[in-house]
Amino acid sequence: MRGCEVYILGIVGSKRKGGNTDILIQHALSAAEDQGMATKRIYLSDYKIDDCTGCEQCRTSFTCAVKDGMQDIYPLIESADAIVIGSPTYFYNVTGIVKNFLDRLYCYELFDESDRSVWLGRHEVAGIKYAATIAVCEQADEENMGYTSLVLGKSLAAVGYRVVAELKAFHAFAKGDILHNHRALDEATTIGKRLAKILRLRCKAGNIINKDVTS
Repeated sequence: MRGCEVYILGIVGSKRKGGNTDILIQHALSAAEDQGMATKRIYLSDYKIDDCTGCEQCRTSFTCAVKDGMQDIYPLIESADAIVIGSPTYFYNVTGIVKNFLDRLYCYELFDESDRSVWLGRHEVAGIKYAATIAVCEQADEENMGYTSLVLGKSLAAVGYRVVAELKAFHAFAKGDILHNHRALDEATTIGKRLAKILRLRCKAGNIINKDVTS
């Protein structure tokens, strides 16, 4: 991918390192690496992430005023061309640390000053980015996953991500259970390959457009 450096950020929303969510994200990243992509993986539990205070200071600065671990994560998000984010299901929803993380992406929304029904996601303006979501549930019934996958996808779409894949993995509770779920592992691998193909295609399209502009 001459003249086009890209990387994919994996975001683990489980406090259990080496657990089911972590395993699936690593499968996706490894598949992307096999396709020539650079990747990085972070654990939200390694950072102190407070909840959004609703101060609205980001309305004029488009940066979050809360000084905590998110200030270290924002640059990683902004430099990544795509993200893979995963969360286990806690009471029909994402984990608390994932919810805080998603709420703190609020600063990436731009609102019209007189009409808040008019808004844009930061990445719609700065350049579209891509995302894939991974939701893990102890039970086998999708109903018990509740809003986990929906919250991940809707929140990222709101700030300008094109969500290209979602994985819902079930019947995974004990650490390592997911290793027996070959369908979920295969889907995670497919996610990594899909993101790599999209980013490679974007680079190709960018080279074509730039060539047309300069010719």
